[in-house]
Amino acid sequence: MSARKAAALGEGHTLREHLVATAERLLGRHGAANLTVRAIAREAQVADGVLYNHFADKEELLALALHAHVRTVQQSLPPLPSRAGHGDLEDNLRAYVTYGVRLHLAILPAFAGLLAQPAVLARFAELGNPMGQGRGLHAELTAYLGAEQALGRLSPEAHPDAAATMIVGACHELILPRLFTGDSVADIEVPPKFVDHLVSTCLHGITLAPRQESSR
Repeated sequence: MSARKAAALGEGHTLREHLVATAERLLGRHGAANLTVRAIAREAQVADGVLYNHFADKEELLALALHAHVRTVQQSLPPLPSRAGHGDLEDNLRAYVTYGVRLHLAILPAFAGLLAQPAVLARFAELGNPMGQGRGLHAELTAYLGAEQALGRLSPEAHPDAAATMIVGACHELILPRLFTGDSVADIEVPPKFVDHLVSTCLHGITLAPRQESSR
């Protein structure tokens, strides 16, 4: 191994791990739209052809990098309220929404840049949940709301999966359309009351409360 390559690798990393980490860093920094094998090789300080000695193709490398990027972002966020029946229900749901906004702001740029590369997204899906045995945000929120419902803290007529879909979908709606029109994450401003309004609507609905008949 050359001195340059040894310096690039750092201590305790294989070349394959180094290349995945490099691609992950570029995904987080610039997104995936114009990420090339040459750019990854230059950042990793290796020859272009080296990548094909360790990965079947560019799609495999990008899928692994995307998987690592999502895992890194998730690990950087505060833990979700996972125990039903503890704490204030509205505060717990607010924590889920805040987590969802921060998560999607960090990872959606990379996914948006890969929409024209379905093979990468398919490889990513095959890798499973980036957090290992954990569940994705939608499944985690559905399970949490279901557990709160079982404890009687939510209406028995509520639909946890529908509520989770609404919340995760709102996070997508806040961010994805802006990315498609060319805005950067830095240009996206979260409305001041976005979290509060979404939580309030989810918990209390949008219909008028039935009027109480006055007693005679």
